[in-house]
Amino acid sequence: MSSSVLPPWLLLIVSLPTSSATARTRIWRALKSLGCMALRDGAYLLPTGEEREPALRELAEECLREGGSAWLMYVQPQSAEEAAAYRQLFDRSNDYAELQRSWKEATRKLSGTGRPEVARLQRRLQRDLDLVRAIDFFPGEASLEAEATWVEFTRRIERVLSPDEPHEIAGTIARLDRSEYQGRTWATRRRPWVDRIASAWLIRRFIDQEASFRWLAQPSDCPESALGFDFDGAAFTHVGERVTFETLMASFALEQDLALMRIAALVHLLDVGGEPVVEAAGFEAVLAGAHQRLSDDDELLAEVSKVLDSLYAHFEHEGRRPG
Repeated sequence: MSSSVLPPWLLLIVSLPTSSATARTRIWRALKSLGCMALRDGAYLLPTGEEREPALRELAEECLREGGSAWLMYVQPQSAEEAAAYRQLFDRSNDYAELQRSWKEATRKLSGTGRPEVARLQRRLQRDLDLVRAIDFFPGEASLEAEATWVEFTRRIERVLSPDEPHEIAGTIARLDRSEYQGRTWATRRRPWVDRIASAWLIRRFIDQEASFRWLAQPSDCPESALGFDFDGAAFTHVGERVTFETLMASFALEQDLALMRIAALVHLLDVGGEPVVEAAGFEAVLAGAHQRLSDDDELLAEVSKVLDSLYAHFEHEGRRPG
């Protein structure tokens, strides 16, 4: 491959006076947070990117303000081998391995930890993972393995935070008439996570547009007149390998909708594990953020419904693209 078609890289060369220990530490931490790799002392490499050059330029200007020197330049690999060597510097396998070790250690402590502590632990570990994701410019097998491990770990956490999570039941799913399920009250456990929030969206968007929802402190609080979902004994819950979202789709003949099937795959992955879905991590992060911001479950449903509406529109559009 000719070097003329190889993308350039950003190289920042900085030098600070020995008396600027505080500034040196601050700038080093900033370089680390950006994901820069040191070629040698004072020389930091970074892949080009829309937001990366301004960030490095700002650091260069800070070095100058501190009485040091700084040069920000583009460097051009001279061969494909040299470009590959640059990429290898950004291999995050060790970072992901360290994360997985911390998850394994945390798993051993879950059973004896209270729910508030587990929630704080989950947020801290989520931040750690997000920091690595943000500087993993060339994700590969290590990132896929870590994502799968994280999904399994969050499932264990969810079992601590939501002990009423339903168990799958055997049997077939009867086909139901949507006209008999209009204007109903639907009930599920409060603080809905992926399967429950997506199921509530599915109900209101595709099954019962006049649906109202009851958010239960515990499944036994479900009124007899309400249609329960996603708890043991509910009208709609996990059946075989289907999560509640998939059970609802099968019950109301929605499985021919390919965009909905893609959302179902995302929900299945985040609820019980499964095949990787590119959009899953992003949706999970948005849902986690909404949980932290909103204490009212109706407000939570309204906000997350917009996200699911957008995902559905995106999947519909992709499905209409010519092959």
